[in-house]
Amino acid sequence: MDTAESQYTGRITYRDAVPDDVPALVPLVESAYRGDSSRAGWTTEADILQGQRTDAEGVEAVIATPGSRLMVVERDGAVVACCQLEHRGEAAYFGMFAVRPELQGAGLGRQIIAEAERRVRELWDVREMHMTVISVREELIAWYERRGYRRTGRMTPFPYGDERFGLPQRDDLQFELLVKELG
Repeated sequence: MDTAESQYTGRITYRDAVPDDVPALVPLVESAYRGDSSRAGWTTEADILQGQRTDAEGVEAVIATPGSRLMVVERDGAVVACCQLEHRGEAAYFGMFAVRPELQGAGLGRQIIAEAERRVRELWDVREMHMTVISVREELIAWYERRGYRRTGRMTPFPYGDERFGLPQRDDLQFELLVKELG
């Protein structure tokens, strides 16, 4: 166990984000997806997208939007992960999932997604969890499939030209909808 991991050995807690969390959450999300720091984990998008993954305004919007929550995951009082949960009729949307890169691959993501599924059933009595994943992210999609999500083949275009979503490094990016039936 390296030093980064050993400092996070305590109990995991979950709570809803508040505006004061934004300065910690933006760099967490960025570190999990973009730049060299993201390469310490396995969920990096650094080879397909550069630029930002989110910004303070995007995180603030998730926190402030009615029917939306940004779940903060802490271990020993330190923010180690987050995810967006949004009520969409009979389904919930799961997004902005970020785990500190040095903590990825040890089962924390599995625990968080299970808690997110439990929460949306309890909060909104929804029947499905939806998410969108960049379709070329085969390893990530396979991880979600092992958690019970299924590919739908329903694609939406990547917002090329909108730098708020990053700077694409290839021209074949699109989002695929993944769905899981919740028991």
